[in-house]
Amino acid sequence: MAKEVETFIKLQVRGGAANPAPPVGPALGAKGVNIMEFCKRFNAQTQESQGKLCPVVITVYKDKSFDFVIKTPPAAAQLLEAAKLKGGSSEPNRDKVGSVTWDQIKVIAENKMPDLNAMTIESGMKMVAGTARSMGITVSGTPPWDQAEA
Repeated sequence: MAKEVETFIKLQVRGGAANPAPPVGPALGAKGVNIMEFCKRFNAQTQESQGKLCPVVITVYKDKSFDFVIKTPPAAAQLLEAAKLKGGSSEPNRDKVGSVTWDQIKVIAENKMPDLNAMTIESGMKMVAGTARSMGITVSGTPPWDQAEA
């Protein structure tokens, strides 16, 4: 028989750096989850993405056991890394802070595909490009789907 789910906890934790300090400790402690067990398991699974922001969805069961799923890093964090920036623009419609190419957008979209609500890589690229635009990052070049028509 399946375990009965009590709640879901969504957190964003740096890969390989989970510890009982906030935000992990208070969020898990309030639900009665073993904090150190989560930290050990999470850090072991995120060794390859050391220091990158990793969204995690923790499923807490009635018997206080838990499972978790690690998602891909946010598109915004990957865009900042690709453009070599510290942060986005405070006025994205006026102040452009950086630039990325369509090739970089494609790599980010391919990485994010399991977590995106998109069927094709082109629609995923459009979603990532929209995130870039809302951060004040320009996308240089012509989109691949426009090149095919020319």
